[in-house]
Amino acid sequence: MGPLIFIVLSWSLYNQIIRQPDLAARWVGIKGSFLNPAFWFTIILMILNWGIEARKWQLQLRPLEEVSFSKAFKSILAGCSITMITPYRVGEYGGRILFLKEENRIDAIPINILGSISQLFVTLLMGSSGLVLLLLYGDDQQLFKSLPGYSGSVFLALSIAASFISSLLYFRSGVLVKLISKIPYLKKFTEHLNLLKTFSRKQLLRIFFLSFLRYMVFILQYVLLLKVMQVDISFFTCFRLLTVFYLIMAMAPTIGFTELPLRALLGVQVLQLYSDNLLGIQAASLGIWIINLVIPAIAGSLLIFGLKILKEK
Repeated sequence: MGPLIFIVLSWSLYNQIIRQPDLAARWVGIKGSFLNPAFWFTIILMILNWGIEARKWQLQLRPLEEVSFSKAFKSILAGCSITMITPYRVGEYGGRILFLKEENRIDAIPINILGSISQLFVTLLMGSSGLVLLLLYGDDQQLFKSLPGYSGSVFLALSIAASFISSLLYFRSGVLVKLISKIPYLKKFTEHLNLLKTFSRKQLLRIFFLSFLRYMVFILQYVLLLKVMQVDISFFTCFRLLTVFYLIMAMAPTIGFTELPLRALLGVQVLQLYSDNLLGIQAASLGIWIINLVIPAIAGSLLIFGLKILKEK
């Protein structure tokens, strides 16, 4: 099913690109954009992005195992490599725990889920806020006007509800563990979840802050690449639109190799109302995908390969 989705989405994107009347001129502009210093700054931000995630992972593991920042960074990259071939990026759990002590690997899974919920909460919260701002600002209401009927309002309500639920799951994880322990079929997993109850409110806020900081790096990278690719949208409008874009991406089911065409397709749907440079929008989506996912995944696969050789020796 995955390859079929990839082919359909890619064909749709191809048809959108070839219909642009000034395709040749825009393509020349994009090729020249790689000499722009902002493009290389986006790559530097990739290192900051995964560095923040490594620090967050280091803090999450503290109740279980002390790991160095370097080891946490390698663990993060290993997770990137496996997540490229799994739906909903669940493979990152398996990649990250490879660098932990064997006896701690199962207990590290719920800790990793806690960090994922933190990142999801930030995405839902910022996306819901972006939707509200787009609805309030008259100049930015094109996105809502393009949606049929009350679908925009329904999506906003669902986003706010999801934000509230994710906040409860994150900040009240101890209560969730207690509820799970009362379910007979899930009770046997409780011993691996008890570690979640040891996180203090201060620790949770620190992890949440790092998730927010990482989210802002995502947004800045995308804004910079859109500017580099000559997509002329004002900074604040672009910021609001990208919060909605990441909100939709968080809710969309993806497998690593289908994420690129889906990103490009959604990017076009969200941004085309404010810019007719479809090629630039898709080039920015490609750039973000390569910089934030493909390059780290390649590095992570090399680390896993090296770890396997080391263990065999």
